[in-house]
Amino acid sequence: MELETYEREEFAARFHHRFVNIHPFPNGNGRYARIMTDVALETILDVLPIEWGARTLDVEGEHRQKYINALRAADGNDYKALIDFFAAG
Repeated sequence: MELETYEREEFAARFHHRFVNIHPFPNGNGRYARIMTDVALETILDVLPIEWGARTLDVEGEHRQKYINALRAADGNDYKALIDFFAAG
């Protein structure tokens, strides 16, 4: 069996998306998943965490909507928007 390897942003996107889906609480999924994504990047890959940007994802707005749309696309196994979101910082 051949293992796939991913670049930093794709690893982060896939890990983050999976974590958001399995997080057992109705509130805080995104915040907790962002923390765990950064921890995974730093401890597993020994790379810098994601630059989430100065804008918050906790309030309604264009930045949050882009993030949510990217997560929804990943629900359909299309990670491009989420990878791009992470790459843009």
